[in-house]
Amino acid sequence: MKKFNFKSPLGIFLIAVVPLVILLTYSGIRLDLTKEKRYTLSESTVKVLESVKKPLTVDVYLEGDFPASFKQLQNETRFMLEEFRKINPKIDFKFIDPIKTKMSQDTLMAMGMQPSVLPDVKDGKISQITLFPYAVIKYDKRGVSIPLVVQQAGIDADQQLTRSIEGLEYSLVSNIKNIAANKRKKVGILVNHDELSPEEFHGFVQLAMENYDAGPVIPKNQTELTLEDLPLLKQMSALVIAKPRKAFTDNEKVILDQFIMNGGKTLWMIDAVNAEMDTLTRSQKVMPFPVDINMTDFFFNYGIRINPALVKDVKKFALLKLVTGEVGGNPQYTSLPWPYFPLGIAENNNPITKNINPVKFEFPTSIDTLGGRKNIKTQVLFESSERTLLKQVPNYVDLKEIASVDSLGQMEKPSMPKIFAVALEGKFNSAYASRIERKGYPGFKSQSPENKMIVIADGDVGRNKMHKGEPLPMGIDRLTNQEFGNEQFLRNALDYLLDDSNLMALRNRNIEERLLDRNRITEEKANWQWLNLLLPLVVIGLLGGLFFWMRKRKFG
Repeated sequence: MKKFNFKSPLGIFLIAVVPLVILLTYSGIRLDLTKEKRYTLSESTVKVLESVKKPLTVDVYLEGDFPASFKQLQNETRFMLEEFRKINPKIDFKFIDPIKTKMSQDTLMAMGMQPSVLPDVKDGKISQITLFPYAVIKYDKRGVSIPLVVQQAGIDADQQLTRSIEGLEYSLVSNIKNIAANKRKKVGILVNHDELSPEEFHGFVQLAMENYDAGPVIPKNQTELTLEDLPLLKQMSALVIAKPRKAFTDNEKVILDQFIMNGGKTLWMIDAVNAEMDTLTRSQKVMPFPVDINMTDFFFNYGIRINPALVKDVKKFALLKLVTGEVGGNPQYTSLPWPYFPLGIAENNNPITKNINPVKFEFPTSIDTLGGRKNIKTQVLFESSERTLLKQVPNYVDLKEIASVDSLGQMEKPSMPKIFAVALEGKFNSAYASRIERKGYPGFKSQSPENKMIVIADGDVGRNKMHKGEPLPMGIDRLTNQEFGNEQFLRNALDYLLDDSNLMALRNRNIEERLLDRNRITEEKANWQWLNLLLPLVVIGLLGGLFFWMRKRKFG
């Protein structure tokens, strides 16, 4: 009998490769050979999963008969949850078909899930499929619904799927972190400087309360922040200042400075110019004027300056719906470009602004980044287009400007792109380190630990509209039926400020699209079907013939 040669290619294959395949199959070990490491969990994710101490269940409503693109999302979700379960056996999951289990749409919508109605084209016939692409995380008698599909305007279905898969790990693990946290972080909303009313800020408070304990910070003396308010401020992880119109006192600025020096995060929404659309709509003309809240030197310390001049973007703007005629006694509405409502469109790879709808700003001003501040990293979140005009104030804003969007008006001048929002990160130095005010503050600190701050040059970015006395969802324009990304932007801003696990970096994950050519698939479908049918038969016939010829030659 001829001996088997272990040094032959077949021998090397049997000795080296086959045992490795068997080991990987039964051990559960997987090798991620993708360029972007899409199947490897980050260290931050692993730490969050390991911190889960009680049983946690994820119900995924992605089961049933739906298009192949959603099958891919289903497979990616299943794979990721399997990896989660390997890290922590207390995490379990199941896939649910809401149609098969006869769950009513009312029940699903009451759980916070909105249906997705998709066209399904098969053999020339078009039908509709209703899906609920959500996951429900349950932990210790609490639950939260999270969408698995990115809602972003202006992208096709393939891009939407890719971006949904890119954000899958962040969506799942960030919500697991929030729901499993023993103690939620507190977000304070400053109330004392003629800020937005509770009704106008209802949407922001609701989104903040999804993951944090949010509530008002009201000075004890009802006039200004004092040392008496320090115990309350020390409980806050972040402070939100939304459209203050009353000037801050010098004592308040020291308290805010020391709140930041002690690690407190801040989210500023500042109007440097008073211009209200309600007034303009009623009178057709309004005279905006500068608003001085006595914070110029405060922000200067962090390397930024908010300019009291309105920004007009004649390229990236929202539409304004106005009555432009009447037919049979019925008013006729037309949507027209309004450059005083520029759109913030993410053009950089920042996790705060990535994969969200354009953000609508209303009468924003601009931010100058001064630079030269040690230990501070400044990131531009949104800026205007290259076709930007500046209107100095006081000056009239007239609705008739819609007719000549590109024309220069009185006291207007062409300008470079202007910044609407920035994020600051690093070790901040106190503006009062060498000033006498430090002696009046107990335990004064001259420098903060690693800290973060976001400044937005528009106080209305977080305001929700009102309709018949009821607050509308933030970012929804009821007249033009447009949905802007204000809510998601501010949710991401809060998550960025309060992210101590570096999970926001997961929003920067990029997955290279490797998509098939749909037109070519349609054109060559029949050819490939015949090939798949006949090729195996031909191969089997050739091998059979070869085997018969070898036997005949050997034994004939």
